[in-house]
Amino acid sequence: MTRKSIYAFSKRAFLNPASTHLTSYIQAYIETGPEGPDKWGNNMVFIADCKRVVELEFFLGSKRDRRISLAKIDLLIEVLTQFRTALAKEIRSIEGEKERSSRNKREGTS
Repeated sequence: MTRKSIYAFSKRAFLNPASTHLTSYIQAYIETGPEGPDKWGNNMVFIADCKRVVELEFFLGSKRDRRISLAKIDLLIEVLTQFRTALAKEIRSIEGEKERSSRNKREGTS
């Protein structure tokens, strides 16, 4: 008899619009047990970009492991949030440069 996986959380989302035909995705799941939480279950995050896949495991076997796993996801979220802020700033800078360049061309200035 094989054990059927039960998930406390399961989510998969594509990272690019369908129109790009690119297969980048994020998938995350937390395995639980039929009687309640399962400290030996798989708790994974997969981040894929075309042919590369990163697998991150969040082990819950001991109190220390649970603390480390929670700190790991907190740090990932913090760094990704900072990255998003810097990326948005860079995009605004690029868009502003394009706007200034277009305006200068229309006005005949450099």
